[in-house]
Amino acid sequence: MSDLLHALAARAPAHPVGLRGGAAVDTAAFLARVAAWRALLDAQRGRHYALYLDDSIEFGAALLGAWQAGKTVWLSADTLDATCATLRGQVDGFLGAFPAQCEPLPVPAEGVAGGTWRALDPQADALVVFTSGSTGAAQAIPKKLRQLTSEVGTLEALFGARVGDAHVIATVSHQHIYGLLFKVLWPLATGRIIHAASIAFHEALAPALAAQPCVLVASPAHLKRLPDHLDWSGARAQLAAVFSSGGPLPADTAQACGALLGRVPVEVFGSSETGGIAWRQREQLPAVGDEAWTPFPTVAWRLDDGVLAVRSPHLPDDAWMPLADRALDAGAGRFLLLGRGDRLVKIEEKRISLDAMEAALLATGLVAEARVVLCDPEPGQRQVLAAFAVPTATGRALLDGAGKLALNGRLRGALAGVVDAVALPRRWRYVDGLPVNAQGKTTVAALLALLETAPPRFPQVTPLEREERRVLLEIVAPASLAYFDGHFTVAPILPGVAQVEWAIHYGRTHFALPPQFRAMHALKFQHVIQPDLPVELELLHDPAKGQLTFAYRSPAGQHASGRILFHAEAP
Repeated sequence: MSDLLHALAARAPAHPVGLRGGAAVDTAAFLARVAAWRALLDAQRGRHYALYLDDSIEFGAALLGAWQAGKTVWLSADTLDATCATLRGQVDGFLGAFPAQCEPLPVPAEGVAGGTWRALDPQADALVVFTSGSTGAAQAIPKKLRQLTSEVGTLEALFGARVGDAHVIATVSHQHIYGLLFKVLWPLATGRIIHAASIAFHEALAPALAAQPCVLVASPAHLKRLPDHLDWSGARAQLAAVFSSGGPLPADTAQACGALLGRVPVEVFGSSETGGIAWRQREQLPAVGDEAWTPFPTVAWRLDDGVLAVRSPHLPDDAWMPLADRALDAGAGRFLLLGRGDRLVKIEEKRISLDAMEAALLATGLVAEARVVLCDPEPGQRQVLAAFAVPTATGRALLDGAGKLALNGRLRGALAGVVDAVALPRRWRYVDGLPVNAQGKTTVAALLALLETAPPRFPQVTPLEREERRVLLEIVAPASLAYFDGHFTVAPILPGVAQVEWAIHYGRTHFALPPQFRAMHALKFQHVIQPDLPVELELLHDPAKGQLTFAYRSPAGQHASGRILFHAEAP
């Protein structure tokens, strides 16, 4: 990374760095953008700048330009109000698509001549990964340039031969460490072509993968949802590899991806704190799957009382870093992951393993996914556990035929041999999919939000795309939604008033809309939205007009659309 710009400058000016909207961005144009960002930041005081851009090519130029200007870039996973409020106390400025209240520096309008590129200090504080993680507790994780260099070198040594000169296509964002490495830094360092936009729709992903030799950089949340009704034959012919990170892939998902895409995903195990640790690729059916992980060649590992610890050049120093993951030596230098060692809780002075409970639930064959979490205690009450499960077809048949209490009873019976009766979950929720955030993580906060005593008034939401004036969300309205109660009993549908309410609510969540509603135009309701139907909500903000445009769409077509106008003062 310290000499990356020299390497780029040595390439032919016409050599493509990436594709944006089907048009090539060549090396000369990319270096001009790097120089423009460097010129902008050379004129700024302070060292620490938060960066958020949706376009991976422009993001790469801004990142390298910031490093040339001697800045440390803070990598923010989102631009939500809470994130921005925390960042304001830690950075000197904002770059890119942050909301107006953050006063982001203007994006340079034109490229400039590159001039002389300086070699960077490998020990420079290049990056701070700002992430909430799966617990919701914000963390700022510093990275030196040498750590990123080591990561990129390891990826090329391990996977470079199988990737070849394939294009890099992603469904994940570069705004976290996995996407940054796989989608931006690794291809920039090796001359592979980057696709500027992440692909949210499977309908767009299938033809994109079929267009040229490529690799897919994805997460478990995306791979679990691959629809088998699309034509993936082109992808099977062109894909050199599929990468997945953010959590272990269920074995059946890995095999389903192998059948649809022709490549069983390469799973990468690591974290923002540790960087990459290990990888695995299960055998394609009908072979028996191998669950063991192979450590990266630069990573040393050991077990301390059954808990994994690692040492590697991806870390800030040469010390051993203890993890929260329990593991087992699988022989031949590999290990098996056994779950999180920190997922032990005390109920009535009894130590309970949440992992063991989840494994017992999965073993019933009644649920495909399960999470057990500790609830926030009510005043004066003891702590209790809540279970969240995605039923299998068998479990769903029991739920629909005999009711929730019957399924609860079957699952509680399965847990009776694992935990004491006092620790059995007191609250149960059955969902079509566990809620995930933009990084494909299921957070405790998102799960606990499903436990509202009143019927929920808002859907399950998964962010898909975020731009300065555009947001794309996947929403699923659960059958328990308050709006479905009595509307209608035979075939419940989502009322139009709820759809408008959600558009305004999420519009205000993501954009600085004027406070007063003024008017609504071109309101149309074309197809009904039924319970548990995944629908994509697109929001477009025009600040000059004070206008929010919304559209609900799914593979069935467009469900609803309209334009809502706001103004600053009451009439």
